[in-house]
Amino acid sequence: MLTYISKRLLQVIPLLLIISMVSFFIMQFTPGDYLETLKMNPDISKELINDLKVKYGLDKGPVEQYFRWLWRVLHLDFGRSFKWNAPVTDVMGSRLLNTLILSLAAMVISWGMAIPIGVHSAVKKYSWSDNILGVFAFIGLSIPNFFFALLLLFLIVKFDINLPIGGMTSVDYEWLSPWEKVIDVLKHLLVPAIVLGTASVAGLMRQMRGQMIDVMREDYIRTARAKGLQERRIIYKHAFRNAINPLITIFGFQLSGLLSGAALTEIVTAWPGMGRMMLEAVRAKDIYLVMAGLMMGSLLLIIGNLVADILLSLVDPRIRYD
Repeated sequence: MLTYISKRLLQVIPLLLIISMVSFFIMQFTPGDYLETLKMNPDISKELINDLKVKYGLDKGPVEQYFRWLWRVLHLDFGRSFKWNAPVTDVMGSRLLNTLILSLAAMVISWGMAIPIGVHSAVKKYSWSDNILGVFAFIGLSIPNFFFALLLLFLIVKFDINLPIGGMTSVDYEWLSPWEKVIDVLKHLLVPAIVLGTASVAGLMRQMRGQMIDVMREDYIRTARAKGLQERRIIYKHAFRNAINPLITIFGFQLSGLLSGAALTEIVTAWPGMGRMMLEAVRAKDIYLVMAGLMMGSLLLIIGNLVADILLSLVDPRIRYD
């Protein structure tokens, strides 16, 4: 196992190199750059724009820009953000924890709801509860996240529910006690976490239900029943362990989205996260900030796949990496 993990980790370097090269040149070959928007401002002189070009290295060719950026990255310098006029690490660092909190809360909600609901629907196949849950699943798949967020905010205002409708903290956050600060953040977290969490519930639930139904038809399940094993033990010890395999792979892919956030949900709920920031960076062609976000997402995707493979070998004795 350690040899397999070492080989996979060594593959990260060429993969990230190729991803960075392709992403950088795609950004470069799109028309215009960040300074194009400044040229439309009559108060900004051409001399200042030329100085900014030299400062950010935009006066060089695309190939030279890439290798200059790569050299700085090797020294843990991801450049300077054009839009925020600050180091990329500082801009991302201020929002990194916010997005991580939101994504982890949403993941707990989605997986905590989807797995037991999917198992119940499979065991009670075609029952009234399965049909009702199926209807809610299709509704969940059909409603966009931003619309659901707006609907929740409308209900909070309409029924005067004691929950904040935007932001991450209250105005008096600095004067609260440590415990009150935690409660305040959790209150602000509730709406965006529910929106992002329930968005994944429908798909995961249908996946879990389908896998469980397929496994429950296998011969070894019939054999276990013929031996007189308890139905609960058959479901959770034999059927569930085999049905969960495809969802572990999905879990690995979802790890890559931990720091990407959800731009529309963050905008609607005013949550200061990475998704909203990255959307603004792409629109402004803030190339160094966009590249840092892409590299972080790519690294998490590679690590997520590795984690999924390791988890699969732990839950399924048939899978071994020798």
